[in-house]
Amino acid sequence: MLRYLRPAVVMMCLFTLVFGFAYPFAITGMAAVAFPRQAGGSLVKNGSTVVGSSLIAQGFVKPQYLHPRLSAAGKGWDPMASGGSNLGPLDKSLKDRIAASAADLRKENPGAAIPADAVTTSGSGLDPDVSPQNAGLQAARIAAARGVTVAMIQALIDGQTRGSALGFIGQPHVNVFLVNRALDARYPMAQRGG
Repeated sequence: MLRYLRPAVVMMCLFTLVFGFAYPFAITGMAAVAFPRQAGGSLVKNGSTVVGSSLIAQGFVKPQYLHPRLSAAGKGWDPMASGGSNLGPLDKSLKDRIAASAADLRKENPGAAIPADAVTTSGSGLDPDVSPQNAGLQAARIAAARGVTVAMIQALIDGQTRGSALGFIGQPHVNVFLVNRALDARYPMAQRGG
């Protein structure tokens, strides 16, 4: 029996060392060299203070900010409770929430088409991006709150819009956190009594 057990134990130890330690450390090291910002969490800093990550949504709810997608993560945008609502398309509470969100957006933007990501949550509840259509839908509200023209806000959003990766992977998107940082830098609320 020892004749059969020994090779199994040796192989388990070998594979644990190779695939449990050597491989992860090698990949982590290569990622840190090739993509240092991404491997470090894409952290955004004010000087030496970390203020967030461009990979994780934050709950911007004030009218002067671009709002992220709705979140079902904990009490909203909670990175410790990441996840979707798991409500199916026929669930009444999901339908009611989407209808209420759409009604609120129609009041704010009469006659405008409502993009799907403006009324639905992401799978993680922490999606940092919105569609350019969703961001454009919010431009008038942001402009009014900051005391600037809609064209100025739309130009800032357009400048922050990123295309598909490699030209064909994914959809164009706007990073909410980075747009809000740009808004505060370019059109600070302190000058407008906000």
